[in-house]
This record gives sequence, structure tokens and C-alpha cells, in this order.
Amino acid sequence: GNADLILVHARSLEDEFIAEGYGTKRYQVMHNDFVIVGPAEDIAQIEGKKDVVAVLKKIALSQAGFVSRGDNSGTHVKEMSLWKMSEIKLRASWYIESGSGMTSTLRIANQKRAYTLSDRGTYLHLQKELDLVVLCQGDKLLFNSYGIIPVSAQKYPWIKYDLAMKLVEYITGKEGQEIIGQYGVAKFGEPLFIPDAQEES
Repeated sequence: GNADLILVHARSLEDEFIAEGYGTKRYQVMHNDFVIVGPAEDIAQIEGKKDVVAVLKKIALSQAGFVSRGDNSGTHVKEMSLWKMSEIKLRASWYIESGSGMTSTLRIANQKRAYTLSDRGTYLHLQKELDLVVLCQGDKLLFNSYGIIPVSAQKYPWIKYDLAMKLVEYITGKEGQEIIGQYGVAKFGEPLFIPDAQEES
């Protein structure tokens, strides 16, 4: 009840949020992707490999160092799902939890010459100050979808539901989608997000 809507990227938690009555409906907004970044010397020898689960296994076997956000964010939820598929136990000295956001996690990985999972947008924003490079990308498991969900006025009568829906309509409408599609192009030569609004139940 502290927000009128949420813009998020952890689909399983989004569906749970709606199922439990906190949100009304999920509206698709945009997507980008996750990448595995690490030092150019690439101790685990993962560069160019597309299978992200196999890549995580190689990182674990090399014990080269991996920095996790460890903050239950959408990125952390995605990372945990990938580690689960790899069947790797994470209670090891090479696995570090930053307990912080993506920017801090990337900087820690940079300092420690370690690997991490990042959304591409944040990495591109920080790329010039990092010695980390993209080593694994393109696996369909790294798809990163963003949705917007109005909070339920039935559960929290004091929220501004009408204003929340106006924002939903704008972000998923023509003008909002065009702005999203141009964001980052001037600075990075490519958009940070791909607009793909469509209603989803």
C-alpha cells in the first residue's frame, strides 16, 4: 500500500503478487537481456559460450570468483534460478554476495576481477569505468522482461488507482513506447530496452 503501481522484472514474483491480490493485472512494457560479465583474462574460459548454465558450471569449477547481488531483486531471482539449473552448491569462498544494487555489484566484481550477472543496460552505463567485458550472452534464459502492475484499490483503498492507470496507458501507449525505444541510442548507439507493450493476463 506504499505505492500506486510497480514496474518490475521478476515474472514469477509478479504472478505471485497478482495471485495474492496485491496487484490487478500485469501489462507488458519492454525487455532487455542479462549478460555474464567478467575480467578479460577470463580464468573460467567462458568467452563466446552461449549456454549460460554450462557457463556457470565452468565458473564454479574454476573457483574464479562470482559476485551476486544477494538482494532478492529481479536480477538476483534470475541468477538463483540459473544456479538452481546448474545444480551447483553456492556455499563456497569464491561466491560473494554484495547485498547491494547492480551498480555496486559490478564495481565489486571489477575490484575482485570476478564474474557477475548484470542487466545489459546497467553494464552499458558503467562500461567506461569498468575493466569487465561481456563474456556470455544470447541464451534465451537471459531474456529480461519488464511489466507494470497497478496495485489493487480493493486491498488498499487509499491508493491513486486512476492515476496509476493513466501512467500504465502512457507507458504502454505509442508515445511511451517510442521514448523507451530511443532511450540510450544517442549515448550507446543502441537502445537499452526494447519496447514490446501488450496486455497480458
